[in-house]
Amino acid sequence: MARIRTGVLISGRGSNLLALLEACARPDFPAEIVLVVANVPGAPGLAHAEAFGVPTAVVDHRAFSDRDSFEHALDRPLKAAAVELICLAGFMRLLTPAFVGRWWDRVLNIHPALLPAFRGLDTHRRALEAGVRFAGCTVHFVRPEMDDGPIVVQAVVPVAADDDETSLAGRVLEAEHQCFPLALRLVAEGRAVVDGSTVRLIGTARTPATLLNPPGPSGAS
Repeated sequence: MARIRTGVLISGRGSNLLALLEACARPDFPAEIVLVVANVPGAPGLAHAEAFGVPTAVVDHRAFSDRDSFEHALDRPLKAAAVELICLAGFMRLLTPAFVGRWWDRVLNIHPALLPAFRGLDTHRRALEAGVRFAGCTVHFVRPEMDDGPIVVQAVVPVAADDDETSLAGRVLEAEHQCFPLALRLVAEGRAVVDGSTVRLIGTARTPATLLNPPGPSGAS
């Protein structure tokens, strides 16, 4: 079966990109990364792509007078590489409705919170301030609204009593590195099907038992 041709957009260090590159390097993985594009010249994540022999491009958003012209320039290398699916891996630019429309149901984003909670920035600080007992991350199809769209995969991590933003962010990031490759696999295999505003999953495992945080006292039911 042909592997889905995937482009990854980044702005910074590219830790999620690295997780995707490692997954796609496995011969049984149903997607291949054919291009990595950064909107920031010298973005550290470009080195990950080069280490895996994946072509890279830089489309500096600061070189364009408006978002439309930037996104049309972004389209060119993606189309030249025959990209079929885009993954936003720490891409710190909001995409216009026009770009999202051109790539409808073909753009995945990862967000470090359990959407629809804590859209936008400073997710870990806001989660701690809200006193939530669980945090996590979400991979979703992109829609014109910020951090919105049908959810493919989520992961939950417990919030510890002594957590700060750094410790919680580290735990969530580990979950992100598991979530994004899983979501890409599900989409590439056709097992994550957009159905209106949600995603219908085909052939996935059953949900595990209920999790409690904090857990009850020993022996409690």
